Amino acid sequence: MDTNIRTVETKPFDGQKPGTSGLRKKVEVFRQDHYVAQFIQAIFDAVRPQDGFAGRTLVLGGDGRFFNSTAIQIILKMAAASGLTRVMVGQGGLLSTPAASCVIRKHRAMGGIILSASHNPGGPEGDFGIKYNGGNGGPAPEKVTDAIFAASKKIDRYRILDVADIDLGRTGTVRLGPMSVEVIDPVADHAELMATLFDFAAIRDLFASGFTMRFDAMHAITGPYARRILEEMLGAPSGTVVNGEPLEDFGGGHPDPNPVWARTLHDEMMGPDGPDFGAASDGDGDRNLILGRGIFVTPSDSLAILAANAHRAPGYAKGLAGIARSMPTSRAADRVAEKRGMPLFETPTGWKFFGNLLDAGMATICGEESAGTGSDHVREKDGLWAVLLWLNILAVRREPVIDIVRAHWRDHGRHYYARHDYEEVDADAAADLMDALRARLDDLPGTTIEGLTIEAADDFSYHDPVDGSSAEHQGIRVFFEGGARLVFRLSGTGTAGATLRVYLERFEADPARHDETTADALAPLAAAARSLARIRERTGRDAPSVIT
Repeated sequence: MDTNIRTVETKPFDGQKPGTSGLRKKVEVFRQDHYVAQFIQAIFDAVRPQDGFAGRTLVLGGDGRFFNSTAIQIILKMAAASGLTRVMVGQGGLLSTPAASCVIRKHRAMGGIILSASHNPGGPEGDFGIKYNGGNGGPAPEKVTDAIFAASKKIDRYRILDVADIDLGRTGTVRLGPMSVEVIDPVADHAELMATLFDFAAIRDLFASGFTMRFDAMHAITGPYARRILEEMLGAPSGTVVNGEPLEDFGGGHPDPNPVWARTLHDEMMGPDGPDFGAASDGDGDRNLILGRGIFVTPSDSLAILAANAHRAPGYAKGLAGIARSMPTSRAADRVAEKRGMPLFETPTGWKFFGNLLDAGMATICGEESAGTGSDHVREKDGLWAVLLWLNILAVRREPVIDIVRAHWRDHGRHYYARHDYEEVDADAAADLMDALRARLDDLPGTTIEGLTIEAADDFSYHDPVDGSSAEHQGIRVFFEGGARLVFRLSGTGTAGATLRVYLERFEADPARHDETTADALAPLAAAARSLARIRERTGRDAPSVIT
């Protein structure tokens, strides 16, 4: 036994059940004495193999937000005390979430610990998060998060190596007590994988032809990845990537890639002299924003267009096994699946539900309306992957983004779609709103509200076709005559109060009506949502915090 291993006794850990996004709280919570250490000990206790950690490898990294470096050093010392043989950590403690999944899979690690609060703000007053991914590279399944939670409730001690911090600024292998720490280039494995999926020669030719692009890394983790791949490997001009330096507070911005928080990029793309293509990614690199000159491509439309055109990239030339989308995501992908005779899976929100389908070879491409898209190349959504697939499609088709989108609408119909977020709502009020809706589900069919007649309503449940598990109460769906739909659900991605998300969708088959603004097309549905759920009366909110 290493004589530098110290056992620290602590008070019972007052944590919370981690979801697939892990444990997320304000930075000030994680900075409490022993807080990180107790949660990490709970992870190690929950996932420890029967024969111990000897011979096992753990992957470690984060998005570089405030407190990332401090937490990394704690975790490394605890990993050494736990008996792990090797930890692979990104240089500077950095690894995007999809890159971490890639490294876990490529190097056959037992799993990985990822430090991020995704698209939430950073800095000393911002958010922080810790999550565990399993050996398939995907978020821990519920049985593992349940085990972590159970362990966290009885933690009264943790073990840590009592040594100085190690230098993570240079790649190479160092010893930390009995454990090997391999500091890796955080970009290399992911970039290598991307080169096997996409026609880099065709994309280089696209840039050489004068094609222009702007990628906003939002001072988050994808900056180094985008510069390496887009500018160095694909020949995009220097300056294509903006805000490319990861900062602890994301430059004071909100690293959520949508037209609200990426306003500068959005406005540039909407101008007549904007670049041909625009994109952005979020705090930990798993989400994406796609824009063409004069058009914002909704995440739901992007998923459908990528699925319809994926065969143009070498990695998907043989076709797709199936498409999976989260329930709140628009049904645009359903029409692609139907037209091409492939299965479509509708799952609850949460990438873990896609993981089972991907592992079983039942789906190839997956997506969520919250700007997360990915495929079976890893077990996380992957923002830069989506951008590269778009570039591959553009390199082959040589058409403007707006023309590709409009052609897709002509072939499949247009799904007008928006999400209204009511953020930091009183948690009890939000829960009461949902309970009141559930209590009325049986009475809603046949009801006319704001001129729309309800055809059906339910509380979405999911039966996993792979492992047979079930997930109940995943969101309330209200279907209207003519094909319109509302979805109400509470989100668990925030760290204060509750976020009520209301999803609005209306299908329009007639190309002559595809030029209506989204706001106008969905105005009756928005009014119906407010009235049906009595949002103002129950939350005190007159309008959403954010509309995307």
